[in-house]
Amino acid sequence: MKPVNPRSRARSWVLQVLYGWDMTGEGPIRDWARQALGGRRVSARYRPYIDRLIKALDEQLPECDSRIEACMPNWRLGRLSAIDRNILRIGTVEILTIDDVPVRVAIHEAIRLAEHYGSDDSPGFVNGVLDAVGREITNS
Repeated sequence: MKPVNPRSRARSWVLQVLYGWDMTGEGPIRDWARQALGGRRVSARYRPYIDRLIKALDEQLPECDSRIEACMPNWRLGRLSAIDRNILRIGTVEILTIDDVPVRVAIHEAIRLAEHYGSDDSPGFVNGVLDAVGREITNS
């Protein structure tokens, strides 16, 4: 069995944090992450990338949401499932702010999250939206 990439597992943890935060809508994501992960056994291998993504999401969430919505002309983020919405946020913040993650990798990793946690339609939807987000960001 192929070992799990620490960043892939970190993205799963971040999705869990975002999902919980999204359901309550209270306070900064960073505070929610501290509370949500505080009592959990999270490997030290995953922590640096979890922290990096949480910090980026905390700082860039309005920008991410704006870019996602711009690439979904007939949809609003609030109409999406919480899983799809937060997978799109993770992929978008990686494309937007994490220079050492190529756009294709960010999209592929988001599709993997969608396959694992989303509905049957989630992978194709996530792929289409993040492909548009990636094109828009790299062309700007």
